[in-house]
Amino acid sequence: MVSGKFAQLDLWARVSAADRAAARKLLRLVGAAALARREWQHLSQGERQRMLIARALMAQPQLLILDEPCAGLDPVARADFLALVNRLARRRRGPALVLVTHHVEEITPAFTHALLLRGGRVVAAGARAKVLNSKNLSTVFGRRAQLSGGKHGLRLNVAQR
Repeated sequence: MVSGKFAQLDLWARVSAADRAAARKLLRLVGAAALARREWQHLSQGERQRMLIARALMAQPQLLILDEPCAGLDPVARADFLALVNRLARRRRGPALVLVTHHVEEITPAFTHALLLRGGRVVAAGARAKVLNSKNLSTVFGRRAQLSGGKHGLRLNVAQR
């Protein structure tokens, strides 16, 4: 976990007390303090995602890119992970977050802007409220799509062929 500060695996350097304290604090932040002594192979996918976020935060990045972070998570782990992402996005001194996803419902209210792509080309970009709409999402997915929900969660229904 501390090796994230140095962006290095198999860290052999001495770890300071301050680094250990920072790691413990980050593990608490991501809800993984109880996992500190568990080996990687014994962690669930959701637990691994939390550990990876804490590890990345050790380096105090200005930007954190989350590329399909919910892939492989069960519904409960996914909800918990998205709640964590939402908390991280709202932290005063936290990094800017970029979320890459195909699932609109994973875009938590803390994300203020969106960029929609289809075939590597920009369909729409800008403020979330203006970009995330049924028309733009229909273009992105190539089918009639209906966006519903609001401030607390989005749902997308895509028409059958």
